[in-house]
Amino acid sequence: MNSVKSLWAMVQGDPVFMRRVNGWLTVAWLVMIPISYANGWLNSVTYVSALSLWALVSGHWSAWQAARVEVRQEEEAQRRDEEDLPAAVAEKVAEVIPESRDGNADDGVAAAAAPRSARCTCQ
Repeated sequence: MNSVKSLWAMVQGDPVFMRRVNGWLTVAWLVMIPISYANGWLNSVTYVSALSLWALVSGHWSAWQAARVEVRQEEEAQRRDEEDLPAAVAEKVAEVIPESRDGNADDGVAAAAAPRSARCTCQ
C-alpha cells in the first residue's frame, strides 16, 4: 500500500507527466465518441451513467489540481513579499564598494561625474 501511495505522490508531483496523461485521456475519449455512437452505446443507461461519473470525477480533479497550483503560487508570492530584496542588494553593494579613510563610501563615481572645473586642482 505504501508503494501505491509513493507512486501516487510522485505522479502528482510531476506536472509534465500529468499533462501527458490528461492529454492522452482526452484523445482517448474523443476517439470513443464515434465508436460509442456506431455501437449504439449511447442508448445504454449504464454507459451514459459511467460516462457522466467519469466527467464528474475528472472535472473535480481538474479543479482540485488548479486550486493546488493557485495555493502554491500564493505561498510563493507571499514568500517573495516577505523577502527584503532592496536591503539585501544594499548590503551586497556595501560589501563590494570600498570605504575611504574618512569612513564614507568611495565617491569615485560622483567625482568623475562632476564638471571639470570642480575636479581640477591645477591652479
